[in-house]
Amino acid sequence: MSTAFKSADILLPNTKTDMSAWSVVACDQYTSEPEYWKDVEKIVGDKASTLNMILPEIYLNQSDVDFRIDNIHKTMDKYLSSDIFNEYKNSYIYTERTQSNGILRQGLIGMIDLEEYDYSKGSTSSVRATESTVVERIPPRIKVRRDACLELPHIMILIDDNKKTVIEPIGTKADSMKKLYDFPLMKNGGSIKGYLVGDDQKDKIDSALTALGDKNAFNQKYGLSDTPVLLYAMGDGNHSLATAKAYYEELKSNNPDKDMSSHPARYALVEIVNLHSEALQFEAIHRIVTDVDCDNLLASLKFTLSLTETDCGSGQAFTYVCKGVKRKMYIGKPLSNLTVGSLQTVLDGYIKENGGQVDYIHGTEILEKLAQADNSIGFILPDMLKSELFPTVIKDGALPRKTFSMGHAEDKRFYIECRKIIIDN
Repeated sequence: MSTAFKSADILLPNTKTDMSAWSVVACDQYTSEPEYWKDVEKIVGDKASTLNMILPEIYLNQSDVDFRIDNIHKTMDKYLSSDIFNEYKNSYIYTERTQSNGILRQGLIGMIDLEEYDYSKGSTSSVRATESTVVERIPPRIKVRRDACLELPHIMILIDDNKKTVIEPIGTKADSMKKLYDFPLMKNGGSIKGYLVGDDQKDKIDSALTALGDKNAFNQKYGLSDTPVLLYAMGDGNHSLATAKAYYEELKSNNPDKDMSSHPARYALVEIVNLHSEALQFEAIHRIVTDVDCDNLLASLKFTLSLTETDCGSGQAFTYVCKGVKRKMYIGKPLSNLTVGSLQTVLDGYIKENGGQVDYIHGTEILEKLAQADNSIGFILPDMLKSELFPTVIKDGALPRKTFSMGHAEDKRFYIECRKIIIDN
């Protein structure tokens, strides 16, 4: 029995390519720092680069966005026709990313079956979103994928493999595998190595994933009964995978008489990473609410969540900062499996009814400074434990947007591998 993650026909640039210029960070990073992307453009110059095949999201709402997308498609065609790529058929690539902090992150590149992915809130598919998908963010991204002959992933999917049966055993064989690349990543991105997984390892990977996805073992692991298996949970690139799904559904809708089951757009190239990797650290993303009557909002929170200043045993608590007051509150009536879910549910309802703005802040120092402003209140949230991710998504569905951050910007996925998403004529 196979799972939704499969080997793929993977494209890599040939040995003549400057890989440090070829590889750039995920397009959804540094969205408020135009100087970062300007610097990347200077580093790349006229060299072949994935920069020329992506749309950094900082440019998403600019007037020349259609021109940029047209150039992306032209560059893809140019690179594909100029024999810049070597293709590795029916392959997995094992990666070792040394992050900026020196910690090693192991991963496995393959493709995910979009037929087994559903990003809706109540999804029971084997591939699920971990945070709410903002559907309004999908259409502009489809413009890039539509008419593109290639895809480049910055998608990272997590598996809950506490016994380390899937990815880690490959690392012990790295010295005997063909090394495909080994180079430093630009702008404090660390470095990365990639190895072609041998045929002898592919069956072991598939068997280990199948065992991890066994329904009885899954239910026993999480103390459940007859619950659909969640094997692949989104880590990064949620909206990129949602875009691939939406585009594939669009293709099916536009071609009702065609068999699309073997179309390359049915799949998306991704990297899977073990949730239990030492390199993965979850950090809380705090909330600042502005343009509100703070006392009224607090009264609403206290009533709806039964807030108290003494520990009531629910395991959920947050600290609010307002008008020079900083106070920890315990939730007596949780609305979610996580503190952030309980809080966000009330904030969303309150703002919809009374107005106000919510923003998402990394770091308590910045939050406390912002909370000094009039009609502003900050909420300091606890870090989410990695062990809470799968049980919470299973129980509650996709978490509120900006529930947690998984690493710093420079440690996000860099584009390297590509895959064809068109059918050759």
